[in-house]
Amino acid sequence: MPRLEIAADGFRLDDRPFRIVSGALHYFRVHPEQWADRLRKARLLGLNTVETYVPWNLHAPRRGEFRLDGGLDLPRFLRLAAAEGLHVLLRPGPYICAEWEGGGLPSWLLAGQDITLRSRDPRFLRAVDEYLAALLPPLLPFLGTCGGPVVAVQLENEYGAHGQDDGYLADLAGLLREHGVTVPLFTCDQPGDLKRGGLEGVLRTANFGSRVEAGLADLRALQPDGPLMCSEFWIGWFDRWGGAHTGRGAADAAADLDRLLAAGASVNVYMFHGGTNFGFTNGANDKGTYRPTVTSYDYDALLDEAGDPTPKYAAFREVIARYEPVPDAPVPARAPKLGHGPVELTHCAPLSDQPALFGKAVRAERPLTMEQLGQDFGFVLYETRLPDRGPAVLHAEEVRDRAQVFVDGQPVGVLEREGHEHALAFTVPRDGARLTVLVENQGRVNYGPGIHDRKGLLGRTLVNGREPARWSSRALPLDDLTGLALTPFDPKSPPVGPAFHRGHFQVGRTADTFLALEGWTKGNAWVNGFALGRYWSRGPQTTLYVPAPVLTTGRNEITVLELHASSTRTVDLRDRPALGPTEE
Repeated sequence: MPRLEIAADGFRLDDRPFRIVSGALHYFRVHPEQWADRLRKARLLGLNTVETYVPWNLHAPRRGEFRLDGGLDLPRFLRLAAAEGLHVLLRPGPYICAEWEGGGLPSWLLAGQDITLRSRDPRFLRAVDEYLAALLPPLLPFLGTCGGPVVAVQLENEYGAHGQDDGYLADLAGLLREHGVTVPLFTCDQPGDLKRGGLEGVLRTANFGSRVEAGLADLRALQPDGPLMCSEFWIGWFDRWGGAHTGRGAADAAADLDRLLAAGASVNVYMFHGGTNFGFTNGANDKGTYRPTVTSYDYDALLDEAGDPTPKYAAFREVIARYEPVPDAPVPARAPKLGHGPVELTHCAPLSDQPALFGKAVRAERPLTMEQLGQDFGFVLYETRLPDRGPAVLHAEEVRDRAQVFVDGQPVGVLEREGHEHALAFTVPRDGARLTVLVENQGRVNYGPGIHDRKGLLGRTLVNGREPARWSSRALPLDDLTGLALTPFDPKSPPVGPAFHRGHFQVGRTADTFLALEGWTKGNAWVNGFALGRYWSRGPQTTLYVPAPVLTTGRNEITVLELHASSTRTVDLRDRPALGPTEE
């Protein structure tokens, strides 16, 4: 029974000295048929542990629902980890950050106007209690105290950067214990936040990517004895749309890992394997300017987005071997890739011609938020009538996050939260013209006070200084494209505004590939119904990762929702990614 204990001189496992050498691997960012491969590569690196967050918002998309199936089958992931002889650090939140949509907090928490997240607000704590009551019972057999791989569970996440209410942390610790967690708990914070983010009697750990000696000294000053651990050793970083692809040299990162291990510290490498923000799951940051995160979570990690070893893998393996046992096996080879080439998208249809994709129109005096519509991801469509023809100015107090504006179906402009552009001038062609506003949730803020990030048109929306008398609001989650009806593309009458495009291709074997969308502007893509994520010509990322298990031998289907326009009818399946120019 692998029981982890926290002693004055460090960790002990089964009453023997133990150093945690872990790597972050988020099961929800990896296709479930690839979990075993990634875990095997973790063991071959020399890791004895893997760490994963748990995204509350995916497991509980609606209040009262809870999913542990398919790509959310956490018990299966834990069984696979145990089969590789790996321990697990479990980080259930409730808040996880992770550059993940809303920091993992479900959007339905924001349906009410005045809830305070990550606090002792009774409404929040009741919801957390319900979440843990659903999540933990199926996981209890996997605790180390029950003979399973989970040796420790994190309490909240970097709370010191958000608040300093140890009563809130005590409430969460009580809930974890009440629902059966019997393994050690730990908190993690950046060095300057350690005091605010800790709880008496719970192990503190630190997060940093450099200045190793200083980070460990700050931890030791606050925690005079017990294990030293860096719970997030940052070896790369995430990217945002419009920025550069962030990287960190292998030699530099390996040298800091060496300093950590030489100091006797335990470590969790963040990330061992980053994976992908499939679908609509990327988060965003807002420190005065809204910055949505890209689809790829490659993170310049030890395994790249497709799970292949990077130069850091070999460099880290060499360092780990100086301190801990490493399997006597070669570095895993890169998996073969599929470079199919161009695929013509032969069929199309305007988004507006797909009524089956939209929710029921809800009429109200003002536009309703996504959360009020019971919606988490995707888009929301607002419509009203413009009484008078002539010049008009649309002003939206808050656009969350990007609004495309149409008059009688014709595009007239875009309002963006990121650029603080909330006013748009246009001409109304006739009395009673239809004003349509399609708003995209580009990712809820995942860090800081901005996590209270409701989506849609918030506040007042004015036309020529006056509020329209009536709006209709319709959800467009795009979680099921089954009813999509497309027709052959006619070059004499191409679709105007957002439209779906579809094509097919044949493969004789399946392998990872990368979908390139050069000549396309902005939108989302699916392969065989699997949501790959968002693309945007502003970069830095210009390809989308297609996992091999998504493909089938024979005929395959690509669907693209282009929100603006394209200069081509083809996409390209390539054998290598394009994540943008690297900036270290």
